[in-house]
Amino acid sequence: MEQVIPRAGDAPLAGGAATLECWQQAGTWFSYEGHAIFSRMAGEGEPLVLVHGFPTASWDWSRLWPMLAQHYRVLAVDLLGFGFSDKPVDYHYSIEDQADLLQGWIEGLGLPQISLLAHDYGCSVVQELLARDQEGTLPFAISRVCFLNGALFPEVHRPLLIQKLLCSPLGGLVSRGLTRGTFNRNFSRLFGDRHGLTAAELDNFWQLLTYNNGRGILHRLVHYMEERRCHRNRWVGALQQARQPLRLISGMADPVSGVAMAMRYRELVPAADVVSLRGVGHYPHYESPGEVYRAFRNFSTGR
Repeated sequence: MEQVIPRAGDAPLAGGAATLECWQQAGTWFSYEGHAIFSRMAGEGEPLVLVHGFPTASWDWSRLWPMLAQHYRVLAVDLLGFGFSDKPVDYHYSIEDQADLLQGWIEGLGLPQISLLAHDYGCSVVQELLARDQEGTLPFAISRVCFLNGALFPEVHRPLLIQKLLCSPLGGLVSRGLTRGTFNRNFSRLFGDRHGLTAAELDNFWQLLTYNNGRGILHRLVHYMEERRCHRNRWVGALQQARQPLRLISGMADPVSGVAMAMRYRELVPAADVVSLRGVGHYPHYESPGEVYRAFRNFSTGR
């Protein structure tokens, strides 16, 4: 099944992003393996866990957050190494470890059942959680999963040059030497024509990345791309064998995981449910929050 959301009509539901200061002040921290993890919660109703992408943080959801909080108990974290969470230098970052973090947090909150909305790096974390669900090792149930642009199928992922360099033997030097100008040029490429980033928006994303020496660990975090290749059968199998309803909301102007990823999803996932957003890039929830809200709400309510 495929739906195409037209370009017009987003304005009535599109919200402004919260300032970084407000976002941080409204959060709380918990401990994971001795490290401080930033989290946000709001709203009432069915628990909905949001999982962000690389190299950003939970603030990505800030434009979509108030819409979702009208109907759901919305929960999000900055994964270890991201945003306002700790960013240890000598740490073996992995998708499986981030899944452990989320699993422990959700269990600690005493939630018997959740829905998941994931983007980019977060899609891989959720694929691991789905695999655990199928193995019967999760202490909670997953009712539904919605994916935004992410490398669900590594064979059609098209990383930017900067990502390739971070994965190379020179990754440490590239990470520590990343300049604001290089970041601006590469990050801006991920967005569609409908939402060109302003200087203030780029400044917010840069602050999140560099907070607490974040530049120094980018080369460690980016090895998730190799993990995707190593665990490809497990994580793709988790999609193909999922018992829950799945939906992909895809920004079709995304140069790294857009059109080709959506096509591959339709090829490999049974009864594939895809919502295509025209003119939207890699960050649909930030670029066009109203469209993403409607697509998720329709999915959640079965309409």
